[in-house]
Amino acid sequence: MASRQDLPPSHRWARLRCTVASAALLLAVVLAVSSCQRDQAAGTGTAATAALAMLPAFTDPGVPTTGPAEQTVEPYRATILPELAAKLPGKGLAEHPMLYIGEGHNTMSLVADGRVVWSYSTGKGWEYDDIWLLSDGNVLFSRMSYAEEISPRKEVLWHRDAPPGTEIHSLQPLDRERILMLQNGPAPTVLIIDRRTGGVLMEHILVPPGGAPPGNVHGQFRRIRATAAGTYLISWMSLGKVVEYDRDFKEIWSYATPRPWAAIRLHNGNTLISEESLRLVREVTQTGATAWEFKLSELPPGIPFPDSQSCVRLANGNTVLCSRGDHGKGCQLVEITPDKRVSWALYDWHALGPASAVQLLDDPGIPERPGDLQR
Repeated sequence: MASRQDLPPSHRWARLRCTVASAALLLAVVLAVSSCQRDQAAGTGTAATAALAMLPAFTDPGVPTTGPAEQTVEPYRATILPELAAKLPGKGLAEHPMLYIGEGHNTMSLVADGRVVWSYSTGKGWEYDDIWLLSDGNVLFSRMSYAEEISPRKEVLWHRDAPPGTEIHSLQPLDRERILMLQNGPAPTVLIIDRRTGGVLMEHILVPPGGAPPGNVHGQFRRIRATAAGTYLISWMSLGKVVEYDRDFKEIWSYATPRPWAAIRLHNGNTLISEESLRLVREVTQTGATAWEFKLSELPPGIPFPDSQSCVRLANGNTVLCSRGDHGKGCQLVEITPDKRVSWALYDWHALGPASAVQLLDDPGIPERPGDLQR
């Protein structure tokens, strides 16, 4: 066999080009694998949309129509305005797959392919405020008088009642084993729960900023969120302030606003606040400056939206607002672009009730990794 030196110049150049091409192909493969790994590590990309991958578990033929502990509720009674839905931007229920709950209607709904594919009802009483579809397919939710985790097959995996005189409005997975929970009460309490057993791993009584009284139990809080940095964002509705605490519950940042329903630490370091009484959502910097704001009064006249509770910032930069919808007189969800255009508005009171919180399953992120999902 001829050595490289014995080959004619044209053959040597051909072999060199082949070698370079092979090296380029190998480099491309390595970069693609590295990119995929980075996406998975950062909670971005299709591979990281773990909740979306669990949809088949909810439509399996073995899923019962009614779970052992499920309590049916009457269909939500709403004023239906069919002419309104026909004029709205977006694709209605087909716009996003999502897990959806609303205060005042105790049926949670899983939406995919433009229809409700799974639901779970918890009977009369108040109220849904927070919910998560986890990477293993289980559903974690708060219902004011208790918190619970259920499987796609509607089995209750653990249950925690709120002690007398207290309420549970918010919870969040910290990882695959621990759950953060906020309990309204005479002594407002942050808890970390063992997801496997329901046992308490940590319990901390919150001292209100400035030593102020906690106020009416029901009006104290709606949301707590752990950040990617391990801090805690708490919306003190009764005190008109969003407060960030470090791991030892020392206050490190705050922002005053009359009635903050929810506060989310965004990927860019700012905080997105859903303000119930001012009827707006506002993004603020660490110095308290307004980076972006959307008032409900800025919505076009053909999109009625009476109020807003929680909000979501999507990976594409859009913001989704949730509304109770005034019993069918208004929309339930709107999606706003950074330049304040409405890209989607949902009005479907046949399939769903009011909206207090929503997890959009096509938004990339790992639910058990705080800070991945901006919700």
